[in-house]
Order: sequence, then C-alpha cells, then structure tokens
Amino acid sequence: MKIIRKIPVKQIMTESSKRELHKVFDRQKQQLEQECQQLLFEQKKLQQKQGVSKEEVYKRFQGEITRRRDKMKWIDFQIEQLNILPIGSEMEEGEVEALVEVTEGSNWNELMSNKAIFVKDGIVIGIK
Repeated sequence: MKIIRKIPVKQIMTESSKRELHKVFDRQKQQLEQECQQLLFEQKKLQQKQGVSKEEVYKRFQGEITRRRDKMKWIDFQIEQLNILPIGSEMEEGEVEALVEVTEGSNWNELMSNKAIFVKDGIVIGIK
C-alpha cells in the first residue's frame, strides 16, 4: 500500500538566496503599495457618485487598505529577520507530498521519521 506523507523543504541560506528573497519581498511590498494607491483612487471616485454613502465607501476601502498595510508590515518584519539570518542556516521553505510504500513488517517509526529535502541555491543537496 502507498500512503502520502508531507516532507518539509528546507533552504540553506547563501548570499545569493538572501538577495533573491530580498527581491521577492521588495516586489511583494511594491505590489501592495500599488494596490493601496489604486484603492484610494477608486475610493475617491466612488465617493463623488451621487446616492452613495461616503462613510460606507470610506469604511469598506479603509478596511482593504489596512489589510494591505498590515501585510506590508509583516513583509518588513520578514526582511528584518532575513537580514539577521546567518549564512548557512536552514529556513523552511514549504513542504511537498511524497508517496511512501507501506508493507507488512515495515518500520512505522522509520517511515514517519522527520525527513526533509535540503536545497541550496535552487539545487537539491540532500534528502535526509
């Protein structure tokens, strides 16, 4: 019988991977900032329409803008953590699902032991 098991993928931090992550965070932050500007524009446009509650429009749009600004603060925190992360440290990047063969007599503890895939600069360097 085959079962599906989740296996963590861990990235070994290098100068190159730190730079790439920094670029990803910067792009995400820039995208959120553009969305905030677009929401403000749409808010002003809607508030000028007749028969629309300006207060209701303001509340709805400010909620969305606040959510994006909170995400930007979270990204700032992640950038701070990235900057203090030493080269060579492991960072969990996500997880993948793997098929595991289970037969009678299999060692369950070994099958379920904490295995991980290690990646360095986009190349798998180990499966332990």
